Amino acid sequence: MLWFAASQLLGSAPVTDPPPELNLELQDESVAFEVRVAPRASRAQAMGVHDGALKLALTKPPVDGAANKALIKLLSKALGVSKSRVRIAHGEHARLKHIVIETDAPNEVASRLRSLARR
Repeated sequence: MLWFAASQLLGSAPVTDPPPELNLELQDESVAFEVRVAPRASRAQAMGVHDGALKLALTKPPVDGAANKALIKLLSKALGVSKSRVRIAHGEHARLKHIVIETDAPNEVASRLRSLARR
């Protein structure tokens, strides 16, 4: 007896969940969002979205603010803003951080964040 998956019988693609959405708070001159960090990674990279937060791997350890500095540097470079415009509003000592980006173009920064989240 041969067994076929229902998608093969019906000729349709398998059902998949939509990708998780990054939660962004756009204001007149800022963009706020949450980041979940994974310190001590082999390389710094975006790892998608986890529970509405951008997940980022950082190479620095969470000691003496090294991971926070690496996070600010990574975000400023990826979003095209200066490091002084990136602020950790909450969670300096936690893996889940609330980030605020001060910018004159919040829609552009939001677009860059969404593309970073899809990597």
